[in-house]
Amino acid sequence: MGRWTEAAAPAGGGASALRSAGSPPTPLPPSTPGYEATMASSEEDGSNGGASEAGEEKEAAGQRRRLGFLATAWLTFYNIAMTAGWLVLAIAMVRFYMEKGTHRGLYKSIQKTLKFFQTFALLEIAHCLIGIVPTSVLVTGVQVSSRLFMVWLITHSIKPIQNEESVVLFLVSWTVTEITRYSFYTFSLLDHLPYFIKWARYNFFIILYPVGVAGELLTIYAALPYVKKSGMFSIRLPNKYNVSFDYYYFLLITMASYIPLFPQLYFHMLRQRRKVLHGEVFVEKDD
Repeated sequence: MGRWTEAAAPAGGGASALRSAGSPPTPLPPSTPGYEATMASSEEDGSNGGASEAGEEKEAAGQRRRLGFLATAWLTFYNIAMTAGWLVLAIAMVRFYMEKGTHRGLYKSIQKTLKFFQTFALLEIAHCLIGIVPTSVLVTGVQVSSRLFMVWLITHSIKPIQNEESVVLFLVSWTVTEITRYSFYTFSLLDHLPYFIKWARYNFFIILYPVGVAGELLTIYAALPYVKKSGMFSIRLPNKYNVSFDYYYFLLITMASYIPLFPQLYFHMLRQRRKVLHGEVFVEKDD
């Protein structure tokens, strides 16, 4: 499904989190027991314990600041590279259609670029795992894997459907979405976010999200006859592991999962839009 719930973090959330990670620790006030114990210990042994602790704190703060700088630099490079990659993809799609006048053969002409940059997005899961991006590993993993599922297990594996019009629907939706999303993150990390990018981030999805989901569902639906006929990716009994798996029914379940998931993600984005663009505050009611 689409990549939308990442907007749950506030604008520039990654950058602000990294900056806060680099701030020095707050010293204990003189009235706290820890402060008194430290001072007493220093006075008793006649050592320069306070200066030593201050030095350790400065060193730790410096390490956090260096980590924050490196993480910010890497994320900036990553988002610039991904923005450029999806821009290249968009230009290739427009050029193909202007030259050929048809969508047939479009996927084949851009599939290498699409596969590379969409697979490269696996790094976003690593970003969450090591903590440089304050987003759920589970949420990011589901988002990235759903895209890879469409790229590798549907359009790549079932070549007869590559010329379906529905493929163009999700390709256009993904491309515009990712150019907007990655440029939004890039400018946020640089602390220079143009209002148009912010506006686009929280308005384009209103049309692009339903279009992308429709394209994905129609493409999976178009793949069903080929999957059923070929039995691809299915495991039949009997076998030595005594396990069976039917890819055809798996695709049916996948399509059904869009019914509960799509409204939740879509309305979440609408709430985020009102919050970011109009400053509305939402208070969750206790059960």
